[in-house]
Amino acid sequence: MIYLMLLPIVVYYAIFHYGPMYGIQIAFKDFMPNRGMTGSPWVGFKHFEDFFGSFFFWRILGNTLLLSLYSLIFCFPAGIVLALLLNELRSGKLRKTVQTISYMPHFISLVVIVGILFDFLARDGLINSLLAFVGIEPISFMRSPAWFRTLYISSDIWQNIGWGSIVYLAAISNVNPTLYEAARMDGANRWKQMRHVTLPGIMPTVTIMLILFIGKFMTVSFEKIVLMYNPVIYETADVIQTYVYRKGIIESNFSYSAAVGLFNAVISFALLITANAVAKKLGETKLW
Repeated sequence: MIYLMLLPIVVYYAIFHYGPMYGIQIAFKDFMPNRGMTGSPWVGFKHFEDFFGSFFFWRILGNTLLLSLYSLIFCFPAGIVLALLLNELRSGKLRKTVQTISYMPHFISLVVIVGILFDFLARDGLINSLLAFVGIEPISFMRSPAWFRTLYISSDIWQNIGWGSIVYLAAISNVNPTLYEAARMDGANRWKQMRHVTLPGIMPTVTIMLILFIGKFMTVSFEKIVLMYNPVIYETADVIQTYVYRKGIIESNFSYSAAVGLFNAVISFALLITANAVAKKLGETKLW
């Protein structure tokens, strides 16, 4: 019965993730829709060379790496910190209230989230009205390249911090209570209990989640960026996924965009293998 429950997931990945890998070959061809994948001529690594030599290569690679790095530094630990703080609350009613409030943004559509950003950060929006009240000139937040990464990361934390804490709260609930009792008998206060009991207890879960996060390190939220960006902020907002979208869907340059997407996938796969190998070498916790 367990394997039967697993079957729909296996079928889903086989059809929508592994099946489409057949189309990877167009990254090495000059794809022509009228001739199909098999009939299009081979061009080898031409599209990869064009991409690496492109004016946009370093810009979109840098933007992708920076957004992913900021997500790793600020977004990933946010769920852990919230879970630790919630675990320290003595009032169960207050804990459930905070959990519920922090979960709610996760269920809001990205379109609505970005719409809220545009409304709040508009020239006549709430934030600029407050700035004008204290004598500061209005700022075009959504049309300023310097503000894009800050808005992207901060809104991502707000939307996902509650949902991200669920796994860690579950891991904390599995920590042996006798360890806390022993720590208290040794004179450990709440801070030392969290540092020496709670954190080591959830570290295997943190390691697994970190490996999975690094596996999608090069995959930023394409939908959110497309909703937020415009040509004015391409300088900091343009990433590999949006570049693939413009080249493949808008300009119909299918082979070139497939090559760019394959480059991104290979880097992500290499990061996943490396992260798992490092975790395996440093400790017993690993993905496989």
